[in-house]
Amino acid sequence: MAPMPCTETSNLDAGGLALLAELAAQSICQAVRGQSSDHAAPHPARFDSPGASFVTLLQAGRLRGCIGTLTAYRALREDVAANALAAALRDPRFAPLTARELKVTDVDVSVLSAPSVLEFSDEADFFRQLRPCVDGLIVEYCGRRATYLPSVWQQLPDAQQFVRELRRKAGIDDALPLTALSMQRYVTQHSAPRVLTQD
Repeated sequence: MAPMPCTETSNLDAGGLALLAELAAQSICQAVRGQSSDHAAPHPARFDSPGASFVTLLQAGRLRGCIGTLTAYRALREDVAANALAAALRDPRFAPLTARELKVTDVDVSVLSAPSVLEFSDEADFFRQLRPCVDGLIVEYCGRRATYLPSVWQQLPDAQQFVRELRRKAGIDDALPLTALSMQRYVTQHSAPRVLTQD
């Protein structure tokens, strides 16, 4: 029997999420400082199961990097570490994080459930099913794809604006009807933000 993915939210609790945030912080600090990452910190066995995550970096509440994975294809601990490094060093929207920024940067880890396809008959039906402040959303059309985590509802609380901005992020023409698009939703569990380092 295949291991249960860590994307099943029942597998995680606040303590486990805090450990994932610690893993993300350690991965970033070691990389930014040029330290070896050969020694792996102890971790719960469930982190060896497949998982999909997003790692978000914030400075004074403002985005400083965010990279993630939508489908679980590698161990959750590996996914978190890889996405943490990518958010810190390879987010194309930002310059690589520097050592002097570590003390003023918070990290947050979100673990995603498996996405599920939204079946809807028309636009009204779609918005009846969409759950503001709960659903993360993936939109896709002809190879163009984008997602918003559930946390984005804090900035875009109106459902129609949330979808409109997500379509714009994906580069999908506003004139296309919603029924022409593929929509998937997921939920997340996320850690409390923690500063990367207090050293």
